[in-house]
Amino acid sequence: MSAACILGCAGPQLLREEAAFFRAVKPWGFILFARNIVGADQTRRLVADLRAAADDEDIQVFVDQEGGLVQRLRPPLARLRRPAALFGQLYAHAPDTAREAVWLNHRLLAHELSALGLDADCAPCVDLLHPGAHGVIGERAFGDHPEVVSVLGRAAMDGLMAGGVAPVVKHIPGHGRARVDSHVALPRVGTSLAELEGTDFQPFRALADAPMAMTAHVVYADVDPEHCATISHRVIETVIRGHIGFDGLLMSDDLSMKALGGDLVERTRRSLQAGCDVVLHGNGALVGEPVRDLMAELKVIAEHCGELTGRAAERAEAARAPSRRSQPFDPEAAEARLADLGLDGRLEARTA
Repeated sequence: MSAACILGCAGPQLLREEAAFFRAVKPWGFILFARNIVGADQTRRLVADLRAAADDEDIQVFVDQEGGLVQRLRPPLARLRRPAALFGQLYAHAPDTAREAVWLNHRLLAHELSALGLDADCAPCVDLLHPGAHGVIGERAFGDHPEVVSVLGRAAMDGLMAGGVAPVVKHIPGHGRARVDSHVALPRVGTSLAELEGTDFQPFRALADAPMAMTAHVVYADVDPEHCATISHRVIETVIRGHIGFDGLLMSDDLSMKALGGDLVERTRRSLQAGCDVVLHGNGALVGEPVRDLMAELKVIAEHCGELTGRAAERAEAARAPSRRSQPFDPEAAEARLADLGLDGRLEARTA
């Protein structure tokens, strides 16, 4: 039986202490960050070693690979992929083209991840873009209109699953209105529940059949004025499981983020008590900060997360399904088609 957690490791090689720890704990999944990824052969070895340590050849190994600012795999391991905002701009005058481009882009993402043994992607981000919000979402959003984000989010999800990579929609039920970065502080949203149901919650409702979703460390004051979604039973039951109708595996955003108060014991327990199926921890530091004593933190998570049982275990098993099937695919033809759609020039202009 698996522990109700997704855990990371410290570097590009699995340490002996880490292997012994994972063998004893048997986490439900693993997640890699940029610090873990150096080269193709090295990444494949690390993924294989993680699966061997967990004694589970089918254990899912996650990564954040959205495109744009958020992509742990970079050249030469993977091409720089387009940010979501670019597809939203295209949708404004060519919706069918934009939908096709998103599908191709995410099918190519899946191809690149699968080649390294990775089979789960923390994408797509279907938060809405809001004026005045913090830039932590920014170009990661497909746009500011719920219908556009829903359509393109669906294309992204379908593209990943066609490549045998399980998607994780985020950040449910919506991070777009946050005026601070939840990596460093706790965002509070005072918008009414009625307005949120008609806007920010809608893309998640449209993608309620997703196999997995990641919570937002955001307070929605009209639902629960005291607790962010990750640790709010009211938000999870009333909004995520209720209004949105999501019944897939619900994972917390990273428990190391500073939006969450209390120590790791409290964060772990409160997330699971609120209704998260599994907790995620692995980063241990902001970009540019030294990694803290990751092993000590992982031991705390493992000691207090418990085992996956009941409905959570059923959701966890169902969430593995997309990574067990992949459709035939010609990556060179897909890259050529994306070029035909005129996206390369747009990307070059943005990154120049």
